[in-house]
Amino acid sequence: MVEGRERGRLVYLAGPQQLEYQEYELPEPEPGGILARVVRANVCGSELHIWKGLHPAVKRCVLGHEMVGRVQALGAGVEADFAGAPLEVGTRIVAAYFLTCRKCRACRRGDFNLCENAYRFWMRPPQDAPHFHGTFATHYCIHPDQYVYRVPDNVPDAIASFANCALSQVLYGLDQAGLAAGETVVIQGAGGLGLAAVAVAKERGARVIAIDGVGYRLEAAEAFGADEIVDLREFPTPEARAAEVLRLTEDWGADVGMELTGVPAAFGEGIALVRPGGRYVAIGNVSPGQTVPFDPGYLTRRQVRIIPVIRYQPWYLLKTLQLLSATLDRYPWHLLVDTDFAFEDVNEALEQSERREVRRASIVMP
Repeated sequence: MVEGRERGRLVYLAGPQQLEYQEYELPEPEPGGILARVVRANVCGSELHIWKGLHPAVKRCVLGHEMVGRVQALGAGVEADFAGAPLEVGTRIVAAYFLTCRKCRACRRGDFNLCENAYRFWMRPPQDAPHFHGTFATHYCIHPDQYVYRVPDNVPDAIASFANCALSQVLYGLDQAGLAAGETVVIQGAGGLGLAAVAVAKERGARVIAIDGVGYRLEAAEAFGADEIVDLREFPTPEARAAEVLRLTEDWGADVGMELTGVPAAFGEGIALVRPGGRYVAIGNVSPGQTVPFDPGYLTRRQVRIIPVIRYQPWYLLKTLQLLSATLDRYPWHLLVDTDFAFEDVNEALEQSERREVRRASIVMP
């Protein structure tokens, strides 16, 4: 380190719900890497799992993975993003939050989203250079093995900030399910992931049924184009919700179901919302060990196909940015990030997110 270099700050999770603000000199980016100045970073559902100590792999880390930033310095050999768009100091960028090593067993099969080294960089303690391994920080070091893309000029910062997780994941999930025009999709949960899924499904020409129990979330789902709403307050039991979905689908069920709640019981319930031969995409529940009973015979006799989705193929981040750029006037994307917090108030942002008082909290960096 050169004496007197600029310093940056970060938020370190030392243990469940134990946050520490730490300060380090800014490093030079390694060859192939990028040092970004973070503009804003969001509180994703995964952040809450990590903060509460429920994530299976990430226990202590520099918090944060959803962000939009600007290039502060380019490592040797970096002139363009992963689509060939030129990069220079000041360019707005987003990066896939996980590594794609291209060498492990999963990567060799083309399953880049399942890279065995996906979190190797994120899980390093901040004492290890280059320190800024997460996005709840004034700066973020982007590893050479992270896909990075330039943000289209017409996409605002707040909207670009959720591209690298929420929207990319549901876009990938619905592609895995093969959602087609004219089909019906039932979406469990109308938080950030759920609203993104509504928009993607509508872009595919699908009919959307959204399920949630929080008023402002259901209003947002309607604003995004959901055709039908199932309110948990009006239909308080799984049986009542299944009956309502069946009523809305001529006693057949949806072609595709999506679990985006992070509530284990939603998985057992969701299978009953899908038609015989339908597909059920499981995204929200990411913490192993939280079990729920379900009827395997019912699953088999209806031949419902379960499609678990974790992360996304990293080039989906480019597809997501292109989708946002093309649909800014068609969907109220600004509703996905609804509350800004100062960098000093990360704990409050996490607590309000946990209480579902905000749809998606965003940490705005100084």
